[in-house]
Amino acid sequence: MARLTVPLTNTQISKAKPKDKEYLLADGDGLNLRVKPSGSKTWIFRYYQPITKKRNNISFGQYPSVSLAQARDKRREAKELLAQDIDPKVYKDHLQEQQKQAIESTFGKMAEKWFELKKTQVKEETAAKAWQLLNKHVLQHLQNVPIEDLRPKMIVEILHPIAQKGNYETLKRTCRTINEIMRLGVAAGYIEFNYLADVTRLFPSPKAQNMPTIRPERLPELMQAIANARINLQTRCLIEWQLHTMTRPIEAATAKWCDIDFQNNTWVIPAERMKMKKPHTIPLTKQVIKLLEVIKSLNSHREYLFPGHRNPKSHANSQTVNVALKRMGFAGELVSHGLRALASTTLNEQGFDPDLIESALAHADRNEVRRAYNRAEYIERRRELMNWWSERIEIASNSNVSLCNFSRKQLFAGG
Repeated sequence: MARLTVPLTNTQISKAKPKDKEYLLADGDGLNLRVKPSGSKTWIFRYYQPITKKRNNISFGQYPSVSLAQARDKRREAKELLAQDIDPKVYKDHLQEQQKQAIESTFGKMAEKWFELKKTQVKEETAAKAWQLLNKHVLQHLQNVPIEDLRPKMIVEILHPIAQKGNYETLKRTCRTINEIMRLGVAAGYIEFNYLADVTRLFPSPKAQNMPTIRPERLPELMQAIANARINLQTRCLIEWQLHTMTRPIEAATAKWCDIDFQNNTWVIPAERMKMKKPHTIPLTKQVIKLLEVIKSLNSHREYLFPGHRNPKSHANSQTVNVALKRMGFAGELVSHGLRALASTTLNEQGFDPDLIESALAHADRNEVRRAYNRAEYIERRRELMNWWSERIEIASNSNVSLCNFSRKQLFAGG
């Protein structure tokens, strides 16, 4: 005759004292209270696995956090699962995994993972700007929403205020970031399909706006304006440096002496400071080498060619040239980024190889094979192109207003 188990009482449980070895107090039907020497009391349910028929245990939690009544409810639920040939431990683990995944797959969590990856793919400030837009317009609404629940209507409602203001470029960038996050969710296996892939089609497209620039025939006017402008010598050097090297404003402003190879007359910009995250080699012309001598006389003891005004240990502001061009009277006609467009237009009109010009401008070549060929073969052809462009600038300056034509003695005469 089987021994009858007397159900436990709350008094019996609360008075149970620890012993030298752990022991069990049985409540019946597989439910036991395990008492350890440390004094902790844990509910344990013993059962036979449905398929293998092996003995197994599952914890229902610690007493008194889980009361006797609650432990019995958990036993009842476990027995109901066993009646359906479902292992209660496997079922519990599955629920916990689902809950964990629900937390990890919220839009907020996926956005954080996206941001960490983005910082390794683009410049950190570029990633930071994208995160700022996301944080301002989206995260406050979708922080805790599982990405599997996101649908276009929800996104349209959130982004509608941006569209009403006509900020379509901001809208486009925000939609692009949202889709990058959703694609990360697909790659991670949290969702099988990105329902937001075409959400940008629900909004007007931003009008393409080219960077303001001037026609090539106005280059002499620009050089004369630079020479006559009431700007400091470093700013003037920065303008001519950017003009000759055809670089982006931030690339020019962050140039370091350690990146200049005087032996081979090249400037190698590291990948982390390039827009496309690829290193870029620029052949330096004789005019640029002369310009470097002027810059040396100002800042050779600094890390950057163009130190910051307030913090000489940092670099100049990338907007310095923009401000100077406005003061020269080019507001609305020419911006610092437009200096690249000026070079591109001039070189294209002179019949230079378009691929060569794109390479000089550090624009991405989508053809992987051709891009590899460019790195190996284009450097000398680009040197010819850069020489022609520097000579064109020198001619436009009438050989007397560019810093490249001044000796150090002339520059500081009477200083």
